[in-house]
Amino acid sequence: MELARIKQLQEWLTALTNEELVWAHGFAQGLLSGNSVQGAAIHNPSEIVKQSPQNQSIALKPKITIAYGTETGNAKKIATDFAAKAKKQGLVPKLIGLDQYKLADLPKEIYFFIVISTQGDGEPPVAAKQFYDYIHQTPLHLPQTHFSVLALGDSSYPLYCQTGEDIDKQFSSFGAQRFTPLVKCDVDYDIEANVWVEQILQKITAPVETSAATPNVVLPIADTVAPSIKKSTGKKNYTGTVVTNINLNGKGSHFATHHLELALEEVEYLPGDSIGIVPENPDSIVDAIIELTGINPEKQLDFKKETGTVRELLLKKINIHYLLESTIKKYAAIVGVTDIPATRVNLIDLLRSYPVSSLEQFEAVIGILNAIPPRLYTIASSPTAHTGEVHITVLKEAFQLGNTEHFGLCSAYLANLNAGTNLPFFVQPNKRFRLPATDKDIIMIGPGTGIAPFRSFIAERDAVGASGRNWLFFGGEQFTTDFLYQTEWQNWHSMGVLTKISLAFNKNNGFKPFVQDKIVEQASELFEWILAGAYIYVCGEKAVMSVAVEKAIVQVIEEQGGMNNEDARKLLHELEHQGRYEKDVY
Repeated sequence: MELARIKQLQEWLTALTNEELVWAHGFAQGLLSGNSVQGAAIHNPSEIVKQSPQNQSIALKPKITIAYGTETGNAKKIATDFAAKAKKQGLVPKLIGLDQYKLADLPKEIYFFIVISTQGDGEPPVAAKQFYDYIHQTPLHLPQTHFSVLALGDSSYPLYCQTGEDIDKQFSSFGAQRFTPLVKCDVDYDIEANVWVEQILQKITAPVETSAATPNVVLPIADTVAPSIKKSTGKKNYTGTVVTNINLNGKGSHFATHHLELALEEVEYLPGDSIGIVPENPDSIVDAIIELTGINPEKQLDFKKETGTVRELLLKKINIHYLLESTIKKYAAIVGVTDIPATRVNLIDLLRSYPVSSLEQFEAVIGILNAIPPRLYTIASSPTAHTGEVHITVLKEAFQLGNTEHFGLCSAYLANLNAGTNLPFFVQPNKRFRLPATDKDIIMIGPGTGIAPFRSFIAERDAVGASGRNWLFFGGEQFTTDFLYQTEWQNWHSMGVLTKISLAFNKNNGFKPFVQDKIVEQASELFEWILAGAYIYVCGEKAVMSVAVEKAIVQVIEEQGGMNNEDARKLLHELEHQGRYEKDVY
């Protein structure tokens, strides 16, 4: 066939609607089979379909969009496998990360499938935040869109899979139709994810009968309940022995920042990763709960697929601190009280103010409580420089409630661990906070405990002989008491491993500089590093610090690059897209 003829046909076919394509398909089948299908059939497309020898199974292979939002890479892996399977079945999949998705395309989507994880306290992955914010801030009308969501999470967190639930709810509110129900996956997601994919593929490729009134276009099948699936065993766990636990802050500091070293024979991690630790509840609080309720501490109970004594469960498994409002409402229903304020309180306070009337009631209360969620701590050691060890940097959180000082559950637990104590943990990879090639320059911005991953970065770069330059921005209250790992940084600087260090201590000499002030102060040189290809890393407090630091970086780009604010932000966004601006904030 001549190329001009092929191009003409392609232009004609791409302009057709779905119904017209079905008609054309049937018309061509009729011609090929030798049937006479001119005349009346041309005026009635459904008759062409009826004449086709495959009139019961003709179905267009629709285009589908598979979008993913990932932090560790799991959602991307599932989405990629999904796209490969879809292609094998003759579909036309479009695989795309939500950070690259054109938001204006949403009203055009017919089949839109989303694989997305949930981070931290029910938040979307960094790469999916723009998409998440857009669908929550923009009124959309998507009646033609058939969608399904696979939500990834960790059930040890109270708001696990929250991002997926939110997206599912929003799409439904836009009038979009669920192609298959929302599926929530725990850390072992393989089985549930495979079932979700197979359900979609079976339904989207299923033959649909045609009639004169209904052109042969595949339509979504009504919602069904996903089968109950037995989960496999949990993530890989390690147990380390505490060999060092020291307070890094000097005498007179307002803070107590502990450096813990765990020793174990074998552990796999990379600089930038975190470890997850499930803390134990204080013995004194557990004993008080047992005394208040009168329950036998040695009684065996089931809790979240585990069995243990009441005391073991209260000590190591059950969250008894800052209960969710939904949990408090369930507690009120159990004890028969309707006026319990829906504010986050500890279990011991509920039991004192609204006591249970029987052991049966307390066992019912145990059944509504959540598991203790793990806390993540960015690793402060290098797998190359500190073989067989994992180091973490922990700020012992202190706060006032009324006239009483309280401490964070996990930070206080870790701060009080003695040498020789065994500590279970798991490694949480962070693929969006990775060192670049050894010849690349890095800029590290991490006040307070945000310095932890950068100790790992520099120890690793020193151990492997990296040639790239290294610049650290660090801040705290006072130089004499709050310069964490001071001797190590000074040694790295004197040896040339740390090329440059910019310090901001905000209670020295009456002036209160912060790291963002130092960034602006060093604008010219900082911009030169950026132009030379440096990678920028930010770690530490999310709410205030990271926002102020990003504003300062934009200001540097704007002033040094001769740009307006919008263009400077676009450049920073492009750096982020390239993996040259990464954040680990909390």
